[in-house]
Amino acid sequence: MNETFARRVTGIAGISAAAALIIEVPLYFIYSGPPPDSNVLARLLIGIVALAFLVVFVTAFRELVKRVSPAYEWAGSMAFATGLVYATITLVSSGLEAGAVIAVDHPIDPTIAVNGTYILYGSISRLMLGFFLTSVGYVISRTNLLPRWTGRSAYVLAGVNLAFVPSLFFGNTPANFYAANGWGTTALMGAVLSYWLLAFGIATYRSAGRLAPTGSPALRN
Repeated sequence: MNETFARRVTGIAGISAAAALIIEVPLYFIYSGPPPDSNVLARLLIGIVALAFLVVFVTAFRELVKRVSPAYEWAGSMAFATGLVYATITLVSSGLEAGAVIAVDHPIDPTIAVNGTYILYGSISRLMLGFFLTSVGYVISRTNLLPRWTGRSAYVLAGVNLAFVPSLFFGNTPANFYAANGWGTTALMGAVLSYWLLAFGIATYRSAGRLAPTGSPALRN
């Protein structure tokens, strides 16, 4: 995988994951009570697709770091590992929700009924994303990999995610902003991540077309 290809794969995967997440998040707010099975399973399926693209994204990003700045390959590997753990945790949570919905013969709200997902979607996911985004921000701030705003925004978003880690102490009411499974802890953070991924993916894909003859982007600001 050369640098140009790595940039394009990282960009396309980031854009694809973001697009799926942007479609998924609003589906959580259509119904005020327990949603029909079709709604729950549709949003979970879209989320699973998004996470599959996210796995490609973190893998390609690690390869990109390796090609551009081998000295920071360890930080790229940290981003890969924490991103992969985040995707795995969220996939497990999705499986638990889908299984609960399929098993019963009446509509349930899995964000409340499946208590095993409370801190998987919440505190644990926020911590892993915080580490992932910090690693991404560190790599970009130490290299000329991408425009500076991508690194700075990664740091900011990492801080916001880490601020939600203690939310497990604040109950399990999804209507609350700051709760183990609150809409701020889960849905809002998912929405913010999706738009950041979209912007990051576009910037990464576009950078492939700006490579100077030396193999490095000619402009990164």
